[in-house]
Amino acid sequence: MTTAAARSNILSIGFELSKKTWRLAFSDGQTIRQRTLAAGDQAALRCEIAAAKQKLGLPADAPVRSCYETGRDGFWVHRLLTKLGVDNRVVDAASIEVPRRGRNAKTDRLDAEKLVRKLMAFWGGETTVWRVARVPSPNDEDQRRPQREAERLKHERTAHRARIASLLALHGVTARLNAAQKLAVAVEKLRDWDGQPLPAALREELERELKRLEQVHEQIVALEKQQQAAWKTPGTEAQKQVAKLLALRAVGPVSAALLVCELFGWRQFRNRREVGALAGLCGTPHASGEMARDQGISKAGNKRVRWVMVELAWSWLRYQPVSELTKWFWKRFGHGNRRLRRVGIVALARKLLVALWKYLERGELPAGAVLRSVG
Repeated sequence: MTTAAARSNILSIGFELSKKTWRLAFSDGQTIRQRTLAAGDQAALRCEIAAAKQKLGLPADAPVRSCYETGRDGFWVHRLLTKLGVDNRVVDAASIEVPRRGRNAKTDRLDAEKLVRKLMAFWGGETTVWRVARVPSPNDEDQRRPQREAERLKHERTAHRARIASLLALHGVTARLNAAQKLAVAVEKLRDWDGQPLPAALREELERELKRLEQVHEQIVALEKQQQAAWKTPGTEAQKQVAKLLALRAVGPVSAALLVCELFGWRQFRNRREVGALAGLCGTPHASGEMARDQGISKAGNKRVRWVMVELAWSWLRYQPVSELTKWFWKRFGHGNRRLRRVGIVALARKLLVALWKYLERGELPAGAVLRSVG
């Protein structure tokens, strides 16, 4: 095997990470040496890198390049390797090609070997063998936590409310929850379809479920107050971007915070195609010979951004009726049925995402858009 790594005396490493073990494939471009160590064992990792250089006949100060796929370990492994002086790449696992046979052999040994071979091909000039993920700084990654926690808590709140409603429906009870996520009537006073008190075990389960719901609701309220306080007196660049987005009608706090934390706050884009692709709002054509069809949007990239942009597009139609984007939508899709408008809203979401990027990056207000009145 003749590669750039072999000619440059560079050690290449492919990491196959799992919960308990790490499988490492070392190569100098000609020979592949594989080792297994306990997950997260930093001392063993240093020893294996030094041993690999010695076994493969590389100098002790030979440069080291590595890669691993995105997964449950996140980016701390990348930061560890960077601290050790390793030039690491975090790879989007979905971008790696796989054979289309009915059955494919898959083991950690084969996966590690494939990764190290693709790593050497990547540094040899074949940059399309995969897609490299952008690694956020520890601070940028930490800024995403409140938004993601709030999202998770809201799902949990919905689950608790649905469970309470289901328990009540089993006995024909139609009691509702108030704004504080509490029953308007005490559980002890609830009566079933026949006017009888609810069974004891059911009352106890409802009490426990209500306590969990109330706790989740309090945590959501606390997080929202904390975020709103930060937006009113922005100190960081990300908070300033959120405040700038909130100046636009139709953009709410949740949408603004999510777009900044997940997308605009720490990423740099060269053109509108990169913006649309990262949200998965690009088409995926499928054409061969005379056959040609569109498979819809790719749905790759950040799903949170894609979801919020579709919701924001509907809000934009309502609160920005005189903007050029709204006029374009009604001219292009307004005459169609509901299905056509649902297709059109995705196209509007992509155009709106690009317009918001230009608004934050260059200060270009979307054509015809109206700012919120102050006061």
